[in-house]
Amino acid sequence: MRTKKKVDTDETVLYIIGWILIGVVMLIWAALRFLPELVERFQLPCIFQLLTGLYCPGCGGTRAIVSLLRGDFATSFLLHPFVPYVAVVGGWFMLTQTIQRASKGRLSVGMKYRDVYLWIALGLVAVNFLVKNILLINGIDVIAWALK
Repeated sequence: MRTKKKVDTDETVLYIIGWILIGVVMLIWAALRFLPELVERFQLPCIFQLLTGLYCPGCGGTRAIVSLLRGDFATSFLLHPFVPYVAVVGGWFMLTQTIQRASKGRLSVGMKYRDVYLWIALGLVAVNFLVKNILLINGIDVIAWALK
């Protein structure tokens, strides 16, 4: 069982990481908005896909982030469901933690870290990997279809 101090430390570390990720996402958004040719030129091919012909567990993630930043939640979900899941759960975590911290703890609404959130994320990655590759083997390219 975890102590209260350990839990508070976990949330603080996640909160700091959250702000760093928000900054990275803002930089990606700015790059996509103002330098789209540069972004496309530096996208690396997936080594796993080049070697096996199958999708890796992360394939579609970058395009899912781009779709989400463009406001296309459905395409983002089809490309990689992990991305909108992290956006929703992470967004809720950041909002509730910010409210709690801004109120100096008077409003105890801060979302707490639970291992189940991590297990759901890992499950999404695994199911995404299996479903996309089973469909790909049967001639259905989900990523190409989602991008039409």
